[in-house]
Amino acid sequence: MSYTIGEIAEAIGAHAVGDSAIRITGVAEPGDAGEDELALATKPEYAEALPKGRARAAMVWDGADWEALGLAAALIAPRPRFAMSGLTAMMDRGEGWGDGIHPSAIIDESAELGEGVSVGPLTVIGPRARIGPGTRIGPQVSIGADAVIGADGLLREGVRVAARVRIGDRVVLNPGCALGGDGFSFVTPEVSAVEAARKTLGDQADTEAQSYARIHSLGSVRIGDDVEIGANSTIDRGTIRDTVVGDRTKIDNLVMIGHNVVIGTDTLLCGMVGISGSTRIGNNVVLGGQVGVSDNIFVGDRVIAGGGTKIFTKTPAGRVILGNPAVKMETQMEINRNLRRLGRLFDDVAALKKAVSNTGESD
Repeated sequence: MSYTIGEIAEAIGAHAVGDSAIRITGVAEPGDAGEDELALATKPEYAEALPKGRARAAMVWDGADWEALGLAAALIAPRPRFAMSGLTAMMDRGEGWGDGIHPSAIIDESAELGEGVSVGPLTVIGPRARIGPGTRIGPQVSIGADAVIGADGLLREGVRVAARVRIGDRVVLNPGCALGGDGFSFVTPEVSAVEAARKTLGDQADTEAQSYARIHSLGSVRIGDDVEIGANSTIDRGTIRDTVVGDRTKIDNLVMIGHNVVIGTDTLLCGMVGISGSTRIGNNVVLGGQVGVSDNIFVGDRVIAGGGTKIFTKTPAGRVILGNPAVKMETQMEINRNLRRLGRLFDDVAALKKAVSNTGESD
């Protein structure tokens, strides 16, 4: 795999300067780059490490003096990080799986595989499952009965797709993610201590200890087009209706999405986010790492929640929030400043008490 500087520039919409015939076989950080690698010197501070490497060409920021940096060629991108999307796609060597169907795969005779589908070793595909053309399925994947997976998808090692899950086109499922596990739905014969505490905000009333009965999950999971789901993330099937993830939404590693949740389009869920059952998340929402969302609430479009935020109530569209419980980010920052001042405040109060006490003694 190799491309000239000119070919890369044309493919990613960057401007090539210098010797555009230099051939590139990979990308690297500036201090580690070899002669045939493109150094990613997209900021002046990154470029400082160029002398430690042997790169002849680099991707640089708009306005960089690439010749003064000792380069024979450069790619100039107005938005280098966006250009990296196309660059990394060109240079991705894939997982190294072979094409075709591995002889150890077990595929039910009623399953339908489109043209160009690849299936890795020890993978199991259940009855009546349908796999769209061009989809690549890695080793030790399981796909349940009546599941539908669209075209040009990528299912990596150990992915689990349960029965009746429906997945759109060009979806990427990373190692170990599981779609379609049963929802966490249990009920007691009489009102439980949890129900009583929730109603009274703390009092368990006169409830007695009871055992839990399972509510089966009859719905499934629907994933839109161009969705990506990170390693070891889980999405539970719905109780009656489906759990839904909208088009182009990106989900990080170790994310937990509960039953009946509906997530909109172009939303980002960062690592270790947890969304409780029957909650709705709007479009273009960003939930930072370890954000927790309570059940049966709505988070509006374009909401941004900073890392560690806990959302317990409905959040209006466009709100930027932080904290536990979630408040406007500027409010939380003021709370944080005031918390840091508490020690000084206590000292001031102690000094005032002492002054008042001394005044009383002098009288």
